[in-house]
Amino acid sequence: MEADARYTWVGAGVLVLAAALVAGLMWLGSAGRAADQRAFLIYFEQQALDGLDIGADVLLRGIKVGRVADYALSADKINRVRVTIRVDRRAPVHVNTVAVITRNFVTGIASITLVTREPIGPPLDKVPDGETHPVIAEGRSDLDAIAGRVNQVGEMASTALSNVNQLLDEDNRKAVGETLRNLQALTAGLNQRLTALDGTLARVGTAADRFGQAAGRLGGAGDRIAAVAETGGGRIGQSLDEADRTLTTARQTLQQLNQGVVSLQDQVSRVAGRLDDTLDRADDQLGAAVVELRLSVEAATRTIDALRQPRAALLGPGPSQLGPGEALQE
Repeated sequence: MEADARYTWVGAGVLVLAAALVAGLMWLGSAGRAADQRAFLIYFEQQALDGLDIGADVLLRGIKVGRVADYALSADKINRVRVTIRVDRRAPVHVNTVAVITRNFVTGIASITLVTREPIGPPLDKVPDGETHPVIAEGRSDLDAIAGRVNQVGEMASTALSNVNQLLDEDNRKAVGETLRNLQALTAGLNQRLTALDGTLARVGTAADRFGQAAGRLGGAGDRIAAVAETGGGRIGQSLDEADRTLTTARQTLQQLNQGVVSLQDQVSRVAGRLDDTLDRADDQLGAAVVELRLSVEAATRTIDALRQPRAALLGPGPSQLGPGEALQE
């Protein structure tokens, strides 16, 4: 009995020593790793963290540079989650580095990817007031943006389908059917009109051919007219030259005629003056001649009367020829 008890205590001591050795080795390993790593805080508000667990990978350009050490819900904001990560000291983390959640679509396991935009800023070492570690800003995942747009498209599609269902109720379906029947009748009428239009177009084509032939003949006539006009142009040019010379001669003749007319007017004026003087003298002479002529006519008249009755001329006038107050002489 004493030997069995001794073996029990020995086995228990060996197990305790083995456990202590393993714990010491793990502690030494964790202490060494902690010396080679830096801790950062990330506050997530916009991105979903489903599939992200403690120990999840932290990636930088696709390379694992750390792990998720802890996470906790914020007491101030219900949608805010504080995540603590540990990153290899050799991994470059800058002030413009952001954290994005990436997710494996097959397994659903999430990880944190650190993205640094250009231009690269200084290293992230400063610890904000009230925090225990430097804070990496939250970024925005392109996949989340795409998923958001897909969700929006899905919502719009759902709304559109709902509107379509409301549009295609029984009354609207009847109206659409009636519209289709009217459209069918309209199509039949259009087919008939198109047939008539084809015949009209054929006649128009024939008329166009005839018009083309007439245009060809008109073109030939135009060529002939142009030739005639070209030939007549030379003649017209000669005629114009001759007409120009004739007009020059006529202009000179008119100038000479104008001078002759002026001279003739002067002569006519002088002749008219002389004629006026002559007429005045002739008028006086004519008046005297008329007086003498009147006296001569009266004497001739008395002579003729006397010659008509010779008896009266010889014996004197008869009783019937006596004037008033005259008497026969004895």
